[in-house]
Amino acid sequence: MVFRSIRDRLGTLPQVGYVEAILLRPAHRAPVERPASAWARAGQGLEGDRHRGAGRRQVTLLQAEHLDVIASLLGQAPGTVDPASLRRNLVVRGVNLLALRQARFRVGAALLEGTGTCDPCSRMEEALGPGGFNALRGHGGITARVLEPGMIEVGAEVRLVPEPGGTPAQGELL
Repeated sequence: MVFRSIRDRLGTLPQVGYVEAILLRPAHRAPVERPASAWARAGQGLEGDRHRGAGRRQVTLLQAEHLDVIASLLGQAPGTVDPASLRRNLVVRGVNLLALRQARFRVGAALLEGTGTCDPCSRMEEALGPGGFNALRGHGGITARVLEPGMIEVGAEVRLVPEPGGTPAQGELL
């Protein structure tokens, strides 16, 4: 593939990730639920999550590979940060979420659109201990809105959807 511009590069993401976990919080300070699937409603978010319908932040996604980085920044051993403590909806592995923060992408049957980064909140000190807020900075994942409804299941693919009429398909020459 021949790239002409940075836009061409931004519109190409050969990696396909997958959903490692679904995390829903049904009410304020309620324990996190870990269902095997969740229905994504267009313009709303994930069914069963208390933040459903929260504008640009309808769904939050966390990069699974960052969990060990966060643990390291906290002085903890790998594998010790529970993603439920980070208050995100989907834990995704295998694709760079920051590459999707302003793009359309499929998660299972649902079409989402990245709306920005998901910055840490003040509750991270409570959830992770001293330094939790700063450990999560740059590692908080992304926010998205649901454009087309669909079922999202653990193991579902996470894949970039190229813009119509935009960049060529992977492997296609300009």
